[in-house]
Amino acid sequence: MDTRTQPATSLPIDYNKRLMLFAGRANPQLAADIAGKLNVDLGPVTLKTFSNGEVYCRYEESIRGADVFIVQSICGNPQTGVTANDSLMELLLMIEAAVGASAHRVIAVTPWFGYSRQDKKSAPREPISARLVARMLEAAGADRVLTMDLHAGQIQGFFSKPVDHMTALFMLTQYFGDLGLSDLVVVAPDAGRVKLNKKFASKIGAELAILDKERPAQQVAEIGYVIGDVKGKTAVIVDDMIDTAGTLKAAAQTVRDEGAARVYAAATHAVLSGNAFENLREAGFEEIVITDTIPVSAVHPENVRVLPCAELLTDSIRRIFIDDSVSEVFGGENQLF
Repeated sequence: MDTRTQPATSLPIDYNKRLMLFAGRANPQLAADIAGKLNVDLGPVTLKTFSNGEVYCRYEESIRGADVFIVQSICGNPQTGVTANDSLMELLLMIEAAVGASAHRVIAVTPWFGYSRQDKKSAPREPISARLVARMLEAAGADRVLTMDLHAGQIQGFFSKPVDHMTALFMLTQYFGDLGLSDLVVVAPDAGRVKLNKKFASKIGAELAILDKERPAQQVAEIGYVIGDVKGKTAVIVDDMIDTAGTLKAAAQTVRDEGAARVYAAATHAVLSGNAFENLREAGFEEIVITDTIPVSAVHPENVRVLPCAELLTDSIRRIFIDDSVSEVFGGENQLF
């Protein structure tokens, strides 16, 4: 009988997984809030823009074998001096550097997925920019993407890597539920938002109305009429994002012309470019409720309420790290489209 020790079919190794969290310059405060809730320090990383406009990054300590989470919305931030395009390039370089430094997994945490509005061709010879950004993230080496309230659900199909799609729906409905408003009607700003608004309305026990909207050009909206009854009611206009707020201003006026007593607005992403603050001030909203997926200027109108989303993202990051179900955060109800 051969008593020699047979080789094992696997090699037992004591291995402790490491989670490392890094912040880009697009929304460092959100990253710091997530780090605080995870009870970790943000990893040291050098980020700068050279005088010729090129972006540079370098991790200041070893990330070998770690699960690296990079928090970077694809948006501008005047405080740190980056544009939306800077943020995208910075994210790509941070992913590339992490892959080259032998990170175990690289997860792009992009609460606001830039270029998401260009998810299809609206006219001949246009790019499908959202698809290109998805390909760029994968080409850089991202293993998965964590994002919030995509402009269109089909953007997930542009990725071959896993996409964890969070939603601020329950944060927003909880807020309006706590306000104790009566005789509510949720108003969809266009037909594309009906499914989202229908779920929003059911969560707060409200009726649903729809606005007839057309876009003759980019960032220009024309509101025709209201489908549904808003007379004498408190209207809540719900969208995924607010950019120049031109749509919201026109929608608020249309709803008010149809007899609404009060008008609120709610959205996940506050891009707030161009004349957004001016439009919001003139629109006459009781409140505009948004989240901090994109950093909001401290000089925003007084009726803007910013809800923190760090808790939601922290829970998702923790679940990704321990290979737990992310959809359980919402009880499987995060497929809104």
